[in-house]
Amino acid sequence: MSAPLYIDTVPELDAFVATVRRAGESRLAVDTEAASFHRYRDRIYLIQISSPTQTALIDPVAVPNLEPIGSLLADPKLEKTFHDADYDLRVLDRDYGFRAVRLFDTRIASQLAGEPAIGLAALLEKYVGVKLDKQHQKADWSIRPLTPSMLAYAAADTRYLLALRDALEQRLTTLGRFRWAQEEFKQLESLRWTGAAPGADDDSYLRLKGAKGLGPRGLAALRLLHRWRDTVAARDDKAPFRIIGNDALVAVSRAMPTARADLGQIRELPPSLARRHGEALLEAVGKAKSLPDAALPRLTRPPRLAKDPGFDARLELLKTARNRIATELGLEPGVLGGRGTLEAVTRARPTNRAGLEQIGELRRWQIDVLGDVFLEALR
Repeated sequence: MSAPLYIDTVPELDAFVATVRRAGESRLAVDTEAASFHRYRDRIYLIQISSPTQTALIDPVAVPNLEPIGSLLADPKLEKTFHDADYDLRVLDRDYGFRAVRLFDTRIASQLAGEPAIGLAALLEKYVGVKLDKQHQKADWSIRPLTPSMLAYAAADTRYLLALRDALEQRLTTLGRFRWAQEEFKQLESLRWTGAAPGADDDSYLRLKGAKGLGPRGLAALRLLHRWRDTVAARDDKAPFRIIGNDALVAVSRAMPTARADLGQIRELPPSLARRHGEALLEAVGKAKSLPDAALPRLTRPPRLAKDPGFDARLELLKTARNRIATELGLEPGVLGGRGTLEAVTRARPTNRAGLEQIGELRRWQIDVLGDVFLEALR
């Protein structure tokens, strides 16, 4: 394979896509790099595409029109291989409205092959004999110019992916599981971005670990602190946890300090952050203390549904059956059938294969593998 191309102009991108088309390629490897670990406004900062003969590193910051990439992803004549496609497909939908078809995911393939280590580096070392340098795994891909070592790292993520794809297809075919993988790959085509934009979800503070253990006034403090952190993160374009961590916000909301000296007693709040943000923290807590009771947030819990008295017992029977088959096949139980799938079967209580086929959470391959033991367990 020739040296990677760095593409940062529209003509260069058009030329690369035209080369792929002229060569009559039937498959590509694709990856993206973002910067959610560093930036408040996350976006795709690099797109890697490898054909069997060429790797291109496309800079979406510099190239204003990426539609040629969208056309490749949407082309049913081209198979696109990703490793752990879920997030890539969602952000490609979020940032550009791109939809990919005819997919192969080496992470899913490795899970169905019973691999104990499913990270890309481990799989490439085992199946392709390539050892990846993962030093830039959490790099800030928003920086420009990207360093030579970052570009080499990015290129390696797709350069060997097609060879891994072939090895895993062969392994799955030998095991008689390639059809399972194809069904899972087809499901990926429907993935869409569902997350809220940064700062758009005003109740997101309630999802912080420990939030639901706070009283109403503590929740009010946490809500104000969370908004403050979000404002600072947006202003500085930094990931919110880089301003101050969730544990520190919850701990301040629990302690409700009134003076800087009180901040020093909060174990989860580093002294450096207490010095840097002390005034803002105390101001938010002070506002929470002054709110009238009617303005305090309160947790609302959904009404409890009438409990099916046999649900837990049936679920345990299904788990036992699934675990036995998973052991026989050398698979992680969750790969064979996750908890959500088992709960759907438990609720439906099917009595025959037709009943199993009505359960949307069940794949056809899962019915073939688990259907009989599930029906036996539910009898």
